[in-house]
Amino acid sequence: MTDSPEPKADAPKTDAKGIWGWMLFDWAAQPFFTVVTTFIFGPYFVARLTDDPVSAQTLWSNVATISSVVIAIFSPILGSIADQSGSRKPWIAFFAVIKIACLAMLWFAAPGSPVLWPALFMIFASIAAEFSIVFNDSMMPRLTTPENVGRISNTAWGLGYLGGMIVLIFIVLFMAASPQTGLTIIGLPPLFGLDPATGEDARITGPIAAIWYFIFILPMFFFTPDVKKGLPLGRAVRSGLLELKSTLRELRHRPLITRFLLARMLYQDGVNGLLILGGAFAAGMFGWATMEIGIYGIILNIVAIGGCFAAGRLDQRLGSRKMIIISLVLLLLATLGIISTEKTSTLFGLLQFSTEKTHGLFSSGAEKAYIVYGVLIGLAFGPVQASSRSYLARNVTIAEAGRYFGIYALSGRATSFMATLMFSIATYATGSAHFGMATLILFLGAGLILLLRVPSRVN
Repeated sequence: MTDSPEPKADAPKTDAKGIWGWMLFDWAAQPFFTVVTTFIFGPYFVARLTDDPVSAQTLWSNVATISSVVIAIFSPILGSIADQSGSRKPWIAFFAVIKIACLAMLWFAAPGSPVLWPALFMIFASIAAEFSIVFNDSMMPRLTTPENVGRISNTAWGLGYLGGMIVLIFIVLFMAASPQTGLTIIGLPPLFGLDPATGEDARITGPIAAIWYFIFILPMFFFTPDVKKGLPLGRAVRSGLLELKSTLRELRHRPLITRFLLARMLYQDGVNGLLILGGAFAAGMFGWATMEIGIYGIILNIVAIGGCFAAGRLDQRLGSRKMIIISLVLLLLATLGIISTEKTSTLFGLLQFSTEKTHGLFSSGAEKAYIVYGVLIGLAFGPVQASSRSYLARNVTIAEAGRYFGIYALSGRATSFMATLMFSIATYATGSAHFGMATLILFLGAGLILLLRVPSRVN
């Protein structure tokens, strides 16, 4: 067997309503990653839930590590079972119930309360979210032609960031208040009488993300066509496990697909680590509260939306592989900038800033430099993921989409626990989160080097 897959069956004609329903899944899912994992609840967990930010940051990293191990083990299994059972929507609904329930429980993560419970709820929510993505992504090859899949994938990712940004802006303007003044950035008391001193402006992000997800996944259920039901669940599990075993053997005869998946395994680990830890890293270094982290997140998401929509056009022109390479170079530059930044300098001391304290948001030179590096991340972290998704969709058949997207999810998670684990080990050993963040360069760089040996198309 070679890297040329079986000839692709014609994709069923999916109308615009069905495609928009599928794209709205990203719109529905993204606030969890934007306001909970990255910019609001995550930094709150690190900086305010306990009195020890370094230990809390290590625990937050461990939450991601545990989630990643479970996701890595079970994603390819679920993908293969999906190919045999046919329908994807029942699986998405099942994991949606778990995700929504766990997010709602984050409201009770008050300062000084046991950190075990919010950590466990984040683990289960993260697992449910990623498993849902496996089933959603595996629907993509049936919706459109290989020529259009890159544009649709990047557009969906851009819609996701737009949805995440809308929720983030709403929280920053109307809920995130200064613990000192009790007022939001526009000078109003927070909605619902939220108390910023007890972290209610950050804790509310869990229930908000849950409600948003529930509402906006409905169009996908109503309008996007699903595969007809296949084997009963018991037979689908047995058949899916056998199919997965066969697929893993098959990869030995498809070396270019295997090389892409290995490259993606490495660089996606670096991307995951950067997204999970970047906001918490800034909160720990600069002491940013919910308001500052929220505005930083808005800036990144505005840039990310433009980056994704532009990448959708470039993906059609240049191909998915070149878009991934460009994005990885930008992420490497941004990561180097982040780890070079201290409270009074950046670029490893080449640029020094005044130590005089001033008032206002992002008032120090180091904070402004950090935002510049954040802009580079915003330009790149959407396209690197969307174009990776479209690269695989272009190079597998419709019939094998479920199992290969399950392995694709595995490649995005198989060693991501290594990225966060290496961060935790380096941070714990040195007492410096800078050394922990530096380990992400190993994953981004190694993935880029391996990707350079993968052609644009393998069929």
